[in-house]
Amino acid sequence: MRFTDIFIHRPVLATVVSLLILLLGARAAMEMEIRQYPELESTTVTVTTAYPGASSDLIKGFITTPLQQAIAEASGIDYLTSTSSQGTSTIEAKMVLNYDANAALAEIQAKVASQRNVLPAEAQDPVITSTTGDSTALMYIAFYSNELAVPQITDYLTRVVQPRLQALSGVGKAELLGRKFALRVWLDPERLAAVDMTPQEVVARLRANNYQAAVGNTKGTYTEISMTSDTDVGDPDAFRNLVVKQSNGTQIRLQDIARVELGSETYDQLALYKGQPATYVAIELAPGANPLTVAGLVKDQLPDIESQLPSGLDVRLAYDASDFIEDSINEVIQTLLEAMIIVLVVVFLCLGSIRASIVPSVAVPLSLVGGAFIMLMFGFSLNLLTLLSMVLAIGLVVDDAIIMVENVHRHIEQGESRFDAAINGAREMAVPIIAMTTTLVAVYAPIGFMGGLVGSLFTEFAFTLAGTVVISGIVALTLSPMLSGKVLKPHGNPGRFEQVVEKTFNGLAASYKSALSSLMQTKSVVVFFAVVVLGSIYFMVSMSQNELAPTEDQGILFYQGLGPQTSTLDYLLEHGDEIQERMSTVPGYNEDFMIIGITGPNAVFGGFKLAPWSEREISQFEVQPKLDAELKNVTGLQTAVFPRPSLPGSGGGLPFQFVITTGSSYEQLDQVADEMLGKAMGSGNFMFLQKSINFDRPITRINVDRDRVADLGLSMQDVGQSLSSMLGGGYINRFSMEGRSYQVIPQVDQQFRLDAQALNEYYIRADNGELVPLGSVVSFSQDVEPSNRTQFNQQNSLTLQGVVMPGIAAGTAMDFMEQTAAEVFPQGFSYDYTGQSRQLATQGSALMVTFFLSLLVIYLVLAAQFESWRDPFIILVSVPMSVAGAMAFIVLGFATMNIYTQVGLITLIGVVSKNGILIVEFANQLQKERGLNKVDAVIEAAAIRLRPIIMTSLALIFAMVPLLIAIGPGAESRFAIGLTISAGLGIGTLFTIFVLPAFYILLGRDHHGSASDEYGNGSESEGKSAPVH
Repeated sequence: MRFTDIFIHRPVLATVVSLLILLLGARAAMEMEIRQYPELESTTVTVTTAYPGASSDLIKGFITTPLQQAIAEASGIDYLTSTSSQGTSTIEAKMVLNYDANAALAEIQAKVASQRNVLPAEAQDPVITSTTGDSTALMYIAFYSNELAVPQITDYLTRVVQPRLQALSGVGKAELLGRKFALRVWLDPERLAAVDMTPQEVVARLRANNYQAAVGNTKGTYTEISMTSDTDVGDPDAFRNLVVKQSNGTQIRLQDIARVELGSETYDQLALYKGQPATYVAIELAPGANPLTVAGLVKDQLPDIESQLPSGLDVRLAYDASDFIEDSINEVIQTLLEAMIIVLVVVFLCLGSIRASIVPSVAVPLSLVGGAFIMLMFGFSLNLLTLLSMVLAIGLVVDDAIIMVENVHRHIEQGESRFDAAINGAREMAVPIIAMTTTLVAVYAPIGFMGGLVGSLFTEFAFTLAGTVVISGIVALTLSPMLSGKVLKPHGNPGRFEQVVEKTFNGLAASYKSALSSLMQTKSVVVFFAVVVLGSIYFMVSMSQNELAPTEDQGILFYQGLGPQTSTLDYLLEHGDEIQERMSTVPGYNEDFMIIGITGPNAVFGGFKLAPWSEREISQFEVQPKLDAELKNVTGLQTAVFPRPSLPGSGGGLPFQFVITTGSSYEQLDQVADEMLGKAMGSGNFMFLQKSINFDRPITRINVDRDRVADLGLSMQDVGQSLSSMLGGGYINRFSMEGRSYQVIPQVDQQFRLDAQALNEYYIRADNGELVPLGSVVSFSQDVEPSNRTQFNQQNSLTLQGVVMPGIAAGTAMDFMEQTAAEVFPQGFSYDYTGQSRQLATQGSALMVTFFLSLLVIYLVLAAQFESWRDPFIILVSVPMSVAGAMAFIVLGFATMNIYTQVGLITLIGVVSKNGILIVEFANQLQKERGLNKVDAVIEAAAIRLRPIIMTSLALIFAMVPLLIAIGPGAESRFAIGLTISAGLGIGTLFTIFVLPAFYILLGRDHHGSASDEYGNGSESEGKSAPVH
């Protein structure tokens, strides 16, 4: 008794096995979490050090360089970038994918701490933060008011809202983007001179009279009492009344020489919501957190938060990335249901019998539900990629049921009883089904063991698909034969529609057999054609456009505007108002947000939010050029519009980022970058491209007369501290108010620092006690320096960053830049990539390597199954045919070469191999059991297997229809994989049924006369073929 016989003889056992699969799968589906993509950790550790008033050159030499040298010694760093700008050093360590975020943060903290004593004493302590996932937050919540000032809003959020949101499970950070309170002491140089004081003396008094003392406690025999003191200053009024000098019995208070107010830490930044000043709470995910779960928790809190807001304060959810995630998942689930219905309809039309359709109708959902158990067992989630694998699985798992029911049906038509037909049909198909199942598992296994971004994303996809196929194979060998024997009609009772279907397929098989017999007489022409098709693949691959993933319509476009290096907040705000006005006229506009000065001192950044997908007829791709054209009309700003990245882990910034690195000077770097920029913009590949550094930042150099300073008994430290006290804007200490601490920042009022000549009104105390104008010891000269000083992996660097022209793939732009670099770069210059461009550079071809590995693995698996080196080669002849068919559509511009189309190509290996297995295995069987020669055997096998081949191919092709006509969230990636599989399988199947028999005749083993050898160890000699009739 064969294995399949057991379940036909014992139908209850077969049913129990299937019910167990159903119960375990259903339970697993309810337990799994839902998320956008498989969990992965893309960590960036940022070290920010403020040194108010310091030049970018000083920042680079004394802060950035020692810190990044130490940080570079940490483990797990992919690359290191740094930016030294006026008053701030920013170092970003991008960790390798899935490196432990906590370990990275701890090690870098230790490295930074080891360098603290090397940094200038006046520099603030480095602030170290860790971001896991996208640089763009999951949600932006806007708080705005017509009555409250922005610092008041921020202070309320800091005290009430931020702690509440921060406490939610899965929230890594609830960051406030808005102005924060600070005690501002606006010094008046004229009043200072009038009372014979200098700024340094005021700073010294503030430090001495605002002192937080930890007093301790008293301790008696039985009692202990804690003690506090009011040595610090507790509110703005107390600061105003602070005595800073005694002069002839008169007390001079701070308010006599300065304007004291509870203002903002900075006046160079502002956030806007629909043109109105606001403070944003940016919700960032904790490592491993589920975005849908976190977004749900935050949304649940918002009504209660809104109900408790002070009068006049409003809140709106300005941006929520989970909307796209949730809608995308719903779209894939809908696609899954549509594909299942379409496949079952196709099966019915091909079988012509409702009874026969029952078997696939039961087997397909059962296999998919069983696949959920495999997913849970491996710790997978229900995400866009695993759900997409289920869509593909529909077309694969239905094959097993179709092949089994069709074979049993064929035996019934030959006059056997339903029971005998089930026994014999199952026995015949057991080996092919096992071979096909093993083949598909072998195809996807290499994807599951890939590393990097693609491996992290597609491991769950591959193992889910493979697991579902395994379950399908089990169902096909246990339940399907038993059901076929029960539900199929006995011989001689076909319905009218079934008769039409039978007649159609019989006529098709007869015509095909005749055509194939004629074609096999010119098999050398067929082989030559196959070789030409194989060679064409190389040219089509080289002609195709490459990108990592299709751009998705996520319902939001980001924009960036850069003003001159001398831009002030008022300048940016004026142009920001124009941006907001122009955006509101663009079709599809719903709302917008804007952040000024936070991403850069001369930068405007924001988001253009489209109406929900169901409420608009225009796509994001149609809106982007319209919005870009509108913003280009904003004179005074250099603008760019770009979409949110389609894949996680790319980091921030514009979509295209080409990094030029060198050990040479920034001046040489700028010259090379200008030449690259000119050629790039002239190529037509870029909509927008800019340099990350511009040599257009005007500076006034203060030249100190050292001899004059020495004559006055002063030191350079005295001069430097005086300048820093008046112009730097750095905080000197903090004060506590209502349980929160705020910075104390002394600085000369704006009206006294409008230009460099104002320094003539500043005074410094000479050694003899007299006040001396600073203008008497300094002179001024004008110069230009880089806007900032950037480095990549500790080398001087400049990034060409921008947006690729619509219709041009990122890979095409990258190829152009690399070719241009080879022509332009002098010795000592090199290039690299960051952001999305780096993902494509490092991962773009990873799946093509896996494609060839899958091809090799499947060849070895088939060789082991067929005990032959020839048969697997014959079976795999159909793979290049199908790949060529898919590549033709890619070259024609229907899609690009990306990770989704590459996964589709890998899928084709297994799918078309199944067709080859059906023909080759049956042809070998006919040679052995019926004594046919190779020619007659392969023609007979191809004709008999034509129907299941057509049925399985049509089922998968039509299963792809929902992917091909998909609209809405995530449609672009689904279309890419659907097009690849449907086009490749359609053309590949046509080639397979004509080309594979020719190769079988030329290369196949001659089993004629070796029927007794069950293991296929017949003669390898080429026996004479019978003439074809």
